[in-house]
Amino acid sequence: REDLWVREGKILNPEKLFFDEKGSADIQVDCKDSIIAPGFIDVQINGGFGVDFSLATDDFKSGIDLVSQKILSHGVTSFCPTLVTSPPSVYHQVLPQISIRNGGAHGAGILGAHLEGPFISKEKKGAHPEHCLRTFEAGAFQDLLATYGSLDCVRIVTLAPEMKRSSEVIQELTKRGICISLGHSVANLSQAEEAVQHGATFITHLFNAMLPFHHRDPGIVGLLTSDKIPTGRRVFYGMISDGIHTNPAALRIAHRAHPKGLVLVTDAMAGMGLAPGRHTLGQQVVEIDGLNTYIAGTKTLSGSVATMDTCVRHFQEATGCSVETALEAASLHPAQLLGIEHKKGTLNYDSDADFLMLNDGLYVQATYIAGEEVWRQDAFGM
Repeated sequence: REDLWVREGKILNPEKLFFDEKGSADIQVDCKDSIIAPGFIDVQINGGFGVDFSLATDDFKSGIDLVSQKILSHGVTSFCPTLVTSPPSVYHQVLPQISIRNGGAHGAGILGAHLEGPFISKEKKGAHPEHCLRTFEAGAFQDLLATYGSLDCVRIVTLAPEMKRSSEVIQELTKRGICISLGHSVANLSQAEEAVQHGATFITHLFNAMLPFHHRDPGIVGLLTSDKIPTGRRVFYGMISDGIHTNPAALRIAHRAHPKGLVLVTDAMAGMGLAPGRHTLGQQVVEIDGLNTYIAGTKTLSGSVATMDTCVRHFQEATGCSVETALEAASLHPAQLLGIEHKKGTLNYDSDADFLMLNDGLYVQATYIAGEEVWRQDAFGM
């Protein structure tokens, strides 16, 4: 029971091996008292290491490959490359170059794209360029198809539910198995509840780019304790736990109100892993100062440069939650959100052998995908 058995990329129930096949392990690894945890899943990452997923470049594929390779050292074994609000030409160029694929030594697996915008609120656009924002009024779902070009690789769409005709768009996307997230929005609680009744299941970076909580109309934040959620459904919410985007007290309030829905996201951008200075986020120039990232010349926060393992450690420290709870917020919950918890986000038998070894301080020591070691901290701590 103390051992984790892996065969052919899956976590194995060893009983059958012992009793039916009378087999034993071909390779044994001493984990040296490490914590073994499921690999992290980042459902909102705009880029990193100088790569911006919202820029249509000729070498887009090598950029996505670089990010998927580099995030292995931060415990991320699969992710959703995220595009911020962009002109239709960018979606038409970039989306065909994103292919859903398994992870391995080449890098973390790609679960599909997260399209954050352009169907969002002007008042709460955050770091999104206003001239690219769009509405559904003319053709609803047809407008969305024309903007994105293709939905083949799309896994999550963030939109503002108060927009006219958003209900029909939410229903159409949900039918296609695409997860709808509410964000960059001035929706009141009843608009948010209606969106959930039509199929929305996620909230994009809770508290950021939405109306602040008000006791008479708590807005989207009110979904955490709403009694209008359809039976058997759970609303998940993303949180950027970097100590900048949300005060630790706000993180604690959300976690205590709805612990099973919390999904840690990095919302990382091109500047993650790079020195402070000027970088891009889609159509905007951003400045990095420590862990703060602003649209150049303003104090508008724009994405983060936090890595997933940093977010897990900060979340655990800020909330005082158990190690298991902190790890589940970066693994089990995002897997449940995407409906892939039967194969990712746990160490259950028959699930994919994507796992991490961490020390007691929750620093990643090694990353495994499909049972193969894809990254290890060397003796010099490099």
